[in-house]
Amino acid sequence: MKSRTPKLLHNLAGKPIVAHVLVTVRELGAAHVASVVRHERDLLVEAIHAELPASIIVDQDDVPGTGRAVELAIKALPADFDGEVLVINGDVPLIDAETLARLVDAHRASSASATVLSAMLDDAAGYGRIVRSHDGAFDGIVEHKDATREQRSVTEVNAGVYVFGVSDLRHQLQNLATDNAQGERYLTDVIGVLRESGLAAQALPVSRPWMIEGVNDRVQLAAVAGRLNSIIVRNWQRAGVTVTDPASTRIDVTATLKPDVTLLPGTHILGATAVETGATIGPFTTLVDCEVGERATVRSTDAVLAVIGADSTVGPFSYLRPGTVLGVDGKIGAFVETKNAVIGASSKVPHLSYVGDATVGDHSNIGAGTIFANYDGTAKRSSRIGSHVRGGSHTVFVAPVSIGDGAYTGAGTVVRKDVPPGSLAVTVAPQRNMDGWVESHRPGSDAAQAASAARGGGSETEPDKIGE
Repeated sequence: MKSRTPKLLHNLAGKPIVAHVLVTVRELGAAHVASVVRHERDLLVEAIHAELPASIIVDQDDVPGTGRAVELAIKALPADFDGEVLVINGDVPLIDAETLARLVDAHRASSASATVLSAMLDDAAGYGRIVRSHDGAFDGIVEHKDATREQRSVTEVNAGVYVFGVSDLRHQLQNLATDNAQGERYLTDVIGVLRESGLAAQALPVSRPWMIEGVNDRVQLAAVAGRLNSIIVRNWQRAGVTVTDPASTRIDVTATLKPDVTLLPGTHILGATAVETGATIGPFTTLVDCEVGERATVRSTDAVLAVIGADSTVGPFSYLRPGTVLGVDGKIGAFVETKNAVIGASSKVPHLSYVGDATVGDHSNIGAGTIFANYDGTAKRSSRIGSHVRGGSHTVFVAPVSIGDGAYTGAGTVVRKDVPPGSLAVTVAPQRNMDGWVESHRPGSDAAQAASAARGGGSETEPDKIGE
């Protein structure tokens, strides 16, 4: 992966790669789950236990190979366990519980000691090949690096998923050798050992080959992510969600959507975002860990850890940072940024404003270009705006201040003191017009000539000396 992050911990649709496999395993209802770890052990264990706390953690030793990994996992199981053992790699996130359950059922219905999941691939490079006899019977598995040219031409590959009877597996794992290109104890060699002991094995092709796609680099990660996203989107469409452009829509597996939600092009619903019935999201909107109420509309917006109330509108070009709560029927308009802001029911921040560390009551209007100056150079301070407040354009609230219910602020007001309920706050300064200033300070300019013409023609006037 060329990354500081272990491969199995790379994000895939809102979860680490390994978490998708653990979810599938949990759905199978296995009596025991053993996770074999080695590289970046502590990070992996944390992720494994976050998804499957009951998983038995098994540390692989210095003996390399999947055969050794399974041997250690078997030793970690209770001594009296006498069922089937399903082996699956942690980097095949697309395989589902239904497919694995069918594999286990097929194994139980046969007399085989081992059942291998296989797939037919157009490009089998890198995969172990399924070797069959002339009559089509399963004969064994050969790893790509150990395969002959003829064997590499085979398109049926090992999916890396196996079902074994535990007693036979326990007995044969100790017979694995390391005489191969990698010097490892291959789990695939167990098949040959079982066959040599007169025990049966079978290989069953999966119906949808893409399910066994693994992740070994970022190219494969992107391909798997695209495939998984198409499945997620299709499932939500079938559940009653309108997705107008599936190709440009991204939905994490951790997100939830209600029927009659509409997702417009370029929309990303990420993390634990929950969207209620009738809401319209997009176009070009990204929501991370947000809550969106019924019938709300969110357009061209980025939001993280925000709550958007029912029947409210957000956007376009809004940025909702963590701690933003917009009440029912509220509005956050164009080019507005909010952070730690609780905005009450039916209140509006229409455009070109910053609301940070503030509480706004119900039915209030924050005028265009308003700034909540919440940082004094040392600490963040909070402001409180009451209900039915009307803020004039370009008001600056210098925190901490409190604005009483029903109060107004005039345009361009800098509010440094609390405003009582029903009061008008204004910053009063007389306007001074300096006649002739342009001709004096910008002589010969287009503006000076226009001013002269507006005066009725003639030469530029002698300006007042005010301000010189």
